[in-house]
Amino acid sequence: MISEVISALHAGRPSAARVSQSGEWGFRLPDIEGMGFHVVLGGEGWLTTGGGPPVRLRPGDVVLVPYGAEHGLSHSAAARLGSLPMMRQPLWTRPAEGSAHIDLILGCYHVGHTRTHRLLRDLPPVVAVSPDFERHPELRALMELLSADVSEGTSGMATARAALVDLTLAHALRHGWQQSRDAEWPHVMDPGIAAAIDRMHANPQQPWTLKSLSEIAGMSRTAFKQQFTALVGTPPITYLIDWRLTRGARALRDSTAPLAVIARQVGYSSEYAFGNAFRRKFGVSPGRFRQQVTRELTPVGE
Repeated sequence: MISEVISALHAGRPSAARVSQSGEWGFRLPDIEGMGFHVVLGGEGWLTTGGGPPVRLRPGDVVLVPYGAEHGLSHSAAARLGSLPMMRQPLWTRPAEGSAHIDLILGCYHVGHTRTHRLLRDLPPVVAVSPDFERHPELRALMELLSADVSEGTSGMATARAALVDLTLAHALRHGWQQSRDAEWPHVMDPGIAAAIDRMHANPQQPWTLKSLSEIAGMSRTAFKQQFTALVGTPPITYLIDWRLTRGARALRDSTAPLAVIARQVGYSSEYAFGNAFRRKFGVSPGRFRQQVTRELTPVGE
């Protein structure tokens, strides 16, 4: 299920920057349409939200913002969210000379009009995760690789960096799921429902119907629809459409394939049908979506 969340995020626009702060520092990050994340590379600070006590952050901690809620970072536990200056665009800076009070990575996936993934909706607005590096030494190596890559000082997200971010998020989501007392991610324990989901994911281009999916699950159509909706939170055909369009958005972002080819790959009989469904979900046409993503991911000067 975590890989499903990461795949859905790939429809968005990723970015990451390394930021170093010293002295009496602090800033507020606005709410976004997407998922935010921060990795503390060195030093200490405090995470501030609109409700609840401040949370102390130490090296190795990861902050997840599952659906882009406003929050703040500061040197002081006494800092109030509303008093912190707004950071509207992360500063693309190398670590300051000497010993910084905090050194961290700020990153996010902007997903625009995409609906927040159902698994992320079950997490609190902001989650601070403290991975166990003794039990999972591979996480320390991953943090070091991500730190070195982001420290190159370029904005945007290269392929290698995107892969490192995906791995970091996957580990952080897993730890956040285990650590958060308030979060109870839904698991599809029913083997029939799980089998139907696996088939939809593996073959979105197939002309799935409620009847064919219920046969895979070994249920009647009525029982399958009721059980699927109760466990997953959305009816099976709605889930299928959402998955097809997420896959389509990823293809638009990551390939130069014609729209008609992508439409067929994700289960639409025509470019027109795909375009109408895509516009309802994302608020823009597939062509406009591809233009926007290509423009925003192209480094300045190219």
